[in-house]
Amino acid sequence: MLVSKLKTDFLEYLEIEQNRSQKTIQNYDHYLTRLLDFAGDDIKISQIDSELLRKWRLWLNRLGTNVSDELQKNTQNYHLIALRSFLKYCVKRDIPALAPDKVELAKVVRKQVTFLNPEELDRLFAQPDTSLLTGLRDRAILELLFSSGLRVSELVGLDRDHVNLKRKEFMVRGKGQKDRPIFISQEAADWLEKLISRRQDNSKPLFMRMSGAKKVSLDGNFYRLTARSVQRLVARYALLAGITKHVSPHTLRHSFATDLLMNGADLRSVQAMLGHSNIATTQIYTHVTDPHLKKVHEQFHGKTKN
Repeated sequence: MLVSKLKTDFLEYLEIEQNRSQKTIQNYDHYLTRLLDFAGDDIKISQIDSELLRKWRLWLNRLGTNVSDELQKNTQNYHLIALRSFLKYCVKRDIPALAPDKVELAKVVRKQVTFLNPEELDRLFAQPDTSLLTGLRDRAILELLFSSGLRVSELVGLDRDHVNLKRKEFMVRGKGQKDRPIFISQEAADWLEKLISRRQDNSKPLFMRMSGAKKVSLDGNFYRLTARSVQRLVARYALLAGITKHVSPHTLRHSFATDLLMNGADLRSVQAMLGHSNIATTQIYTHVTDPHLKKVHEQFHGKTKN
């Protein structure tokens, strides 16, 4: 049976039976198309064996991009995860195929978490010119990212009626179509209120591109701000603030989690607020407990000798 035909069936299975997001389906389509680029459109599922897998991994490792001579290891792993899921689907349909557990992921060195300290956050928030509507929008974005721990994809998907500014909480649907509560500070709520009151349109999106405002469609979705636009504006304001480290929307998510832990929040609560399915993912933030451990050591160790 041709892999190209099975791939179409698999993507439909993800959409209908697994209820996966369109973005996930597009990514899996892209990664499996890369397999066909390597092996040929006429490859059969029976031809995917350990040797072909080994050669594909080598091909992926040497596959350059427009910004690098080779794919990053985590990007290579995304291809392998897509293949493993595809093979599980074949097994589910009783189609003879390579065992999914034969697809092992490459070991990836986890990057050090980057976060902003309070002084850096103050400098960052001070950069947008809030006398302008675009600056007011950008300040609200920065405040909301830090206050809520939202992913940038979750932030740009927000509509006006999603956010309850009086209760300062709302629900968001994150990765894996999982809902979780989001809580925001009074300061973030105030900036959002200022933005909404200044807007002169009735469009649904909470954050919009301001260019072409007179041409906004009925629902305004055409002018919804994109994740890439938010990444660019965060990086630009960080540069203006004189922050030398790389700053992205995810840096503010890291800063949100770090701030909670530094102020005594427990890891399980932070896990729930970030929407992590596995607490091992949240444990990347345990570096912030190091100063507390040092204080405990200094306070309690060696007292009997004195």
